[in-house]
Amino acid sequence: MPMQAQAVPAFARQTGQNCVACHAGGQFPELTPYGRMFKMTGYTIGERTIPLSVMALASSSSIANAPADTVKNGTPILATASVFLAGKITDNFGAFTQITFDPYAVDNGDGSFSGHSNADNIDIRFANHIIGDKQDWIYGVSLNNNPSLTDPWNSAAAWMQYVPVPSPSSSQFIDGTAPYPGFASGGNIAGLNTYLYWNKTVYAEVGTYRTADRALSFMTAGVNPRTQLSGSNNPYWRLALSHEWGPHNLMVGTSGMVAHVYDDPTDTSDPASVGRFRNIGIDAQYQYILDPHTVTAQLAYMRTEQTYSDAVSAGQLNPGLSDTNIVTRAKLGYTYQAKYGGSLSLFNLTGSTNNQSDPATRGATYEAFYIPVQNVRIGAQYTRYSKYLGASTNYDGAGRNASDNNSMFLYVWFAY
Repeated sequence: MPMQAQAVPAFARQTGQNCVACHAGGQFPELTPYGRMFKMTGYTIGERTIPLSVMALASSSSIANAPADTVKNGTPILATASVFLAGKITDNFGAFTQITFDPYAVDNGDGSFSGHSNADNIDIRFANHIIGDKQDWIYGVSLNNNPSLTDPWNSAAAWMQYVPVPSPSSSQFIDGTAPYPGFASGGNIAGLNTYLYWNKTVYAEVGTYRTADRALSFMTAGVNPRTQLSGSNNPYWRLALSHEWGPHNLMVGTSGMVAHVYDDPTDTSDPASVGRFRNIGIDAQYQYILDPHTVTAQLAYMRTEQTYSDAVSAGQLNPGLSDTNIVTRAKLGYTYQAKYGGSLSLFNLTGSTNNQSDPATRGATYEAFYIPVQNVRIGAQYTRYSKYLGASTNYDGAGRNASDNNSMFLYVWFAY
């Protein structure tokens, strides 16, 4: 299931603001400086209201040369739906919680599917904002289930990919499944983070993650099997520098995490079956927001080093060796009058081949979208591959080329 953060219309009702106040060009969930302030202050700005929102995505995915077993290729479907409980609890406490339903979660093998729901994004916060003559401080604590879900910039791993990804195999090559920077631990875990934002300039966040079990099992309800981390010493950190001047704002930052993950999430009895992942990322975002124009440029780089568990390493051709993957993603987006927009994204994945196949994948996604009203976005994405799994031609040894995976993705995204 997708773990990306979404916009919530309940927040607009709570603050009394139009969606464009928090979302750049009205393009949810990409945040403006005001939207980032709202998030960092714990979703507490404004008055309490009914904290309920719903979201649905209808889509159609078409692969240039669809494999024989591709399901629903070119067929319009109701791809996913979510319910949100989100908003202000007290002056210092707020929450963002999402429960998602996937109509195609289980392929029954006879042409039919069974739906399934699960806890998706959860971010429960305490925050405080102190303003003095020369100082402006925001600090807080977050209980959440996805590293970087707490991050206020869209170049962070949990935010850069935001259109939900449908389950059927016809969507296996769309932009949402192309290489994105991400933390190897996955999203269905539990973390406690503390953060600080000083003078709208320096943002720092540290936390640690563990398996979402026992009292924290609600954070992964419906996810089976859930990621199993070894112990609670799986640290996450984030540091960013931000600057605003006139209609411009700029951020450069870095983030990282070390995660100790069991090879088999259904068997945690063997301590030798724990592998280690170390992520280090660098990212930047620039925004220009002045009606009727909104421009956002993003750049993200993520390096993932995988050290195999003793159990896995013992059976490899090169025991003791690790593998490293590097993902680079760039995106330039533009919105006019908070109605008409488009973007260009470039992605590139490279990696070592000590004990894994060549993962090298490269391509681009072109997107156009229309926002007729602030609760609806209609979009089209075309994703083109110039390399896939290490080659441009015959990458699977059976004559399939990277360009055969080129995909058109049409969607209507509704939120209320």
